[in-house]
Amino acid sequence: MTDLRLKPLSGHTCPGPLVTVIMDGIGIGPQDESDGVHMAHTPVLDALLQEKLVSRLKAHGLAVGLPSDGDMGNSEVGHNALGAGRVFSQGARLVNEAIESGMIFASKAWGEVEKAAGAGGTVHFIGLVSDGNVHSHIRQLHALLDCCARKKVARVRVHGLLDGRDVGQKSALEYFEPLEERLAALSGDGRDYRIASGGGRMVTTMDRYGANWLVVENGWKAHVLGEGRFFASACEAIRTCYQDDPEMTDQYMPSFVIAEGGRPVGTVEDGDAVVFFNFRGDRAIEMSRAFDEPDFAEFDRRRLPKVFYAGMMQYDGDALIPKNYLVEPPAIDSTLGQFLCAAGVTSYAISETQKFGHVTYFWNGNRSGYIDEALEKYVEITSDKVTFDLRPWMQSAQITDAVIEAIRSGRYRFIRLNYPNGDMVGHTGVPASVRIAVETVDLALARLLPVVAKAKGTLLVTADHGNADCMWTEKKGVRSPMVAHTKNPVPLIIKDFSGRDRFTLSDVKNPGLANVAATICHLLGYEPPDMYQPSLIRPV
Repeated sequence: MTDLRLKPLSGHTCPGPLVTVIMDGIGIGPQDESDGVHMAHTPVLDALLQEKLVSRLKAHGLAVGLPSDGDMGNSEVGHNALGAGRVFSQGARLVNEAIESGMIFASKAWGEVEKAAGAGGTVHFIGLVSDGNVHSHIRQLHALLDCCARKKVARVRVHGLLDGRDVGQKSALEYFEPLEERLAALSGDGRDYRIASGGGRMVTTMDRYGANWLVVENGWKAHVLGEGRFFASACEAIRTCYQDDPEMTDQYMPSFVIAEGGRPVGTVEDGDAVVFFNFRGDRAIEMSRAFDEPDFAEFDRRRLPKVFYAGMMQYDGDALIPKNYLVEPPAIDSTLGQFLCAAGVTSYAISETQKFGHVTYFWNGNRSGYIDEALEKYVEITSDKVTFDLRPWMQSAQITDAVIEAIRSGRYRFIRLNYPNGDMVGHTGVPASVRIAVETVDLALARLLPVVAKAKGTLLVTADHGNADCMWTEKKGVRSPMVAHTKNPVPLIIKDFSGRDRFTLSDVKNPGLANVAATICHLLGYEPPDMYQPSLIRPV
């Protein structure tokens, strides 16, 4: 069992709290017209970037446990790394390894899928159809389909969600056309493989944190009940929606159902097996609950088919959601939160709904609830239920109000908060809104600084990945909105108001988000655990 005791760093304590700000989606971009951070008016952030204790951190690829440096980071793996102090193989890499080794098909859950198919049931796959590699990857779906064909599974239905967020805004046909071709090629010789339903990820199935259960209900109606606008194929549905509304983007496309002879081709029925093939958990938990919970009450399911349900992974290890899964999740232990609670450090974590789980669940190594409720306080501010380009300020003022109150209370030594603006508004691809979002975060920093200074505390500012730092791309003179995360580095800024120079930058090569936990230990007056990635600062 890991010894969670931290050794005090003699003479380096701070009289005030350490306030850690995660500016979600605000990376360090090319500093040109496409860079929403550069184009925004950010006098506070600009001044902070001139401080002595400033660094750039990798927030994508291998630095956060993803398969390669070609993979963009995301908020989940970013906050895992921030809170864990080291790098763990994450969802995409774990699934790829399980597919390559064949372990996924040797799992108990996959055996149950085959058993259901052998008894005459249909195998349903629900998930995001793209190569964004943030929630899913289409190659992983292909591997599942190919195994079904090898195992002579007779009937397969895919319920495909359109991305338009981690990939191009209107790129769905690039994925659904070859998928329909692949399913047609796998059909025949007693096999019937088709797409059965779909819809944009922001209106169908993929809600998170209970922000809007109507999204999940839309998915239930389309995938399970076969209710929605009928089309002959998914590609026909996508093309028709584009024609009906030229401004339509993939993530907001209405739910649709594939029908033949006036009847849906793939409703979920008793005896079927259902696999949610997303590896990332936040937007898969709610649909998993709808299938798994007998006393589910978030919306009227109208009927609950008796199926075997499994996730690609277990999306919430503490709440055991779902009960069955194909690939074991990363076992993240000895998190910063556990060490700090063992040391008796009082802490406060806050964000609005869209990122509340990131400063709690993901920060704590995919662990729900408090580590020690006597020492910790978690606060969630309810997010707006509108597209965030319409209210790019989001709930930053309310978050800042609460943090200022927490600082002034003197009850907390460690405060962490997430401003979602740069990421959530960045995903809309609306340049004016993106700039306002970044400026909103800058204004929040302006409000926090004097309060931290008066408390003789320390401010640490960083981000979990980039997004707002690239608003559009240009090809042959034509600009296209860029709504995905970037692979740009993110800032690490430390402003110490303790009244003395306690630290200087250390010489860490190629630092990443995993180095932040040890840095926090130093700023709180402790030696970091030996297992952690090295601190970005060293005592003077």
